Amino acid sequence: MKLSRKIMYQAILDKDTSFEGIFFTAVKTTGIFCRPSCTARKPKSDNVEFFSTSKECLHRGYRPCKVCKPLHHLNEMPIEMNALIEELEANPGRRLKDGDLLERGLEPHTVRRWFLKNHGITFHAYQRMFRINTAFKKIQQGDGITGAAFDAGFESLSGFGESFKNIFGVAPKNSKAKRVIDLKRVETRLGTMIVCAVTEGICLLEFSDRKMLETELIALARHFNATIVQGSNPHFELLEREIADYFDGKLQDFTIPLSFPGSAFQKSVWKHLMSIPYGTTATYGEQAAKLGRPEAVRAVGRTNGMNRISIIIPCHRVVAKDGALTGYGGGIWRKKFLLDLEKSNK
Repeated sequence: MKLSRKIMYQAILDKDTSFEGIFFTAVKTTGIFCRPSCTARKPKSDNVEFFSTSKECLHRGYRPCKVCKPLHHLNEMPIEMNALIEELEANPGRRLKDGDLLERGLEPHTVRRWFLKNHGITFHAYQRMFRINTAFKKIQQGDGITGAAFDAGFESLSGFGESFKNIFGVAPKNSKAKRVIDLKRVETRLGTMIVCAVTEGICLLEFSDRKMLETELIALARHFNATIVQGSNPHFELLEREIADYFDGKLQDFTIPLSFPGSAFQKSVWKHLMSIPYGTTATYGEQAAKLGRPEAVRAVGRTNGMNRISIIIPCHRVVAKDGALTGYGGGIWRKKFLLDLEKSNK
């Protein structure tokens, strides 16, 4: 995708994350290169040059910016945070306190700040929610409340009951009719993605910086009459494996079960998206015609934009009539990357 110098310079002035991955800004006077959304002071237009890849910047002698870290994936989960989450997944009843974090070489305040920024809750609240989720599933499977509570690391039934009710709105003994949507962060070559799953399958896979993410989560919770809680799910392991294989060019057809609630029209649009062959594209008009609704191009486009399961339901394969890359919630740069990836591995 060819961009004018004027557009790229305006993007860095606006700190526009939608241009992430499309170009890098190199500053002649400092010898540093940045990502488009860098928050550092913006240089004069005459002092910058633009490159398509970080490799080009490095070959021209520029150093990566210490503020925006252009060699890192945007919003990527730090290794040490990922290790903590994996430890909790392996042993949900484990309670890591500040002293445990210090033993692992981690500053509790740093961990707290990262979890607040990326999950909206502290690390200790995240642990408690994870333990509650584990106990909830055991109770759903017929385990006793007392055993489920203590297996999940709670030291008293009263504390367990209070925490349980705060999250699910009901006491443990009245929870049989409740549902949970499990949520997890997944790291990819295009940045962090948020994945949600119910018993039937994956119901959401979105980039963490998508503007409509919160709205989508609210809609899912309402549809399933469920509470969204960080936790493990049997579908997550297969999802992570298939997503990794997809980005490595080893997988073209996903087998992971999906659950995508919507109207009959919406479901028909999303199912058609999955019929567009890997490595090819279709226009919105072609998609509408295939659905037998040639007059519904705009409605089809809107429904594509409402797709909550990115990549697997490949709305990135739909382009404008003239071939332009338009309408992708994860950002045009990601759409371009996905199409280029598929064409190169077709």
